Amino acid sequence: MSGACRMARVRRLVGICCAALLVAGCASTDDGSGEPVPPFHPGTVTTRETDSGADAKPADTFTVVATGDELIHPALTEQAEADGGGRRDYEPLLAGIKPVISSADLAICHMETPIATADGPFKGYPLFYVPPEIATAVADTGYDTCSTASNHTLDQGAEGVRTTLDTLDAAKIGHTGSARTEQEAGTPLIRVVRGVKVGQVSFTFGLNQGTEAPEPWTVNELSVNAVLDAARKARAAGAEVVIASIHWGIENQHEPTAEQKDMARQILADPAVDLIVGHHAHVVQPFEKIGDKWVAYGLGNSVAKHEQPRGDTEEGVIARFTFTKSDTGWRVAKAEYIPTLIDLGPPIRLRNLTTDSSVDPARKKEALDRTDQVVLSEGAGNDGLTRPEG
Repeated sequence: MSGACRMARVRRLVGICCAALLVAGCASTDDGSGEPVPPFHPGTVTTRETDSGADAKPADTFTVVATGDELIHPALTEQAEADGGGRRDYEPLLAGIKPVISSADLAICHMETPIATADGPFKGYPLFYVPPEIATAVADTGYDTCSTASNHTLDQGAEGVRTTLDTLDAAKIGHTGSARTEQEAGTPLIRVVRGVKVGQVSFTFGLNQGTEAPEPWTVNELSVNAVLDAARKARAAGAEVVIASIHWGIENQHEPTAEQKDMARQILADPAVDLIVGHHAHVVQPFEKIGDKWVAYGLGNSVAKHEQPRGDTEEGVIARFTFTKSDTGWRVAKAEYIPTLIDLGPPIRLRNLTTDSSVDPARKKEALDRTDQVVLSEGAGNDGLTRPEG
């Protein structure tokens, strides 16, 4: 799909629902082309393609981008209110990465915090509940799906899971990792990407103290067997490629733990999983090629405003992978990382460090040097991982 076509299809998401209707199950009836838009079913084989659709001849290549934690601290909501002039508008916050996200064939976010209804109440650390306008901003930026399994998934209990997923549904964002019903939990998320069926699974190492799943299927808790079981179900449902989003590791630690590395090797040794993208540490962690597959152990924060910023907690990466079909199946033919920076401003803005010339040169060099060192520390540069320039 051309960048122009993709931009056209994501623009229709901008006004799909006002904030008051975000959790009311609203659905768009027009995608900007004058044609009706079918109801969105997040856990089934579905597509948001408007130019080819599921019945088109599958492509032999497609691109995937994934980003780090969407961690909506109160300061980001204050910025959204200032940008919205009386309403909450997170789109300017994310605008710096929109060209990269919207030009990918499949864009994956990690929605770490539960989403409330338009009336709130809104809460920050340690038990989050964030405004629903973040979902429309994510959709407008060009994301297609979000992983939702994190240690914060049950910050607001089962009700927080429901409002989060209802809001993502209203924004036409696919989701996996938490569920409102047992049936939903057992239904794989599969997207049709340029005619190719791509599955996604999402798991978390655990939950915050004092929170627990009311039912075992409410949130996916991490184990090698659980990831592989879910991936195999996605394969059985028709997925040709499966991506695992995993919330793991130690906060503020760049080095992946021995457990992360061991789990990655076990998971990627199985043909059911093609790629792992990781979250939770709030700082960038390395990429590594294991056999002919890739793991990005931790993508850092996408957007956040910690009470005590560390410098590296404001740095992240966009992982971009180009999948190509061969005689033996799909594989990553090209792996890239695009460093990002949360510019604390004012105003607070997410910057693409490969294209944004407004960042202080000294701060930009610091961020790029540290990100390069960390991302390449497991030898990924020797295995073909590159950072695009401009």
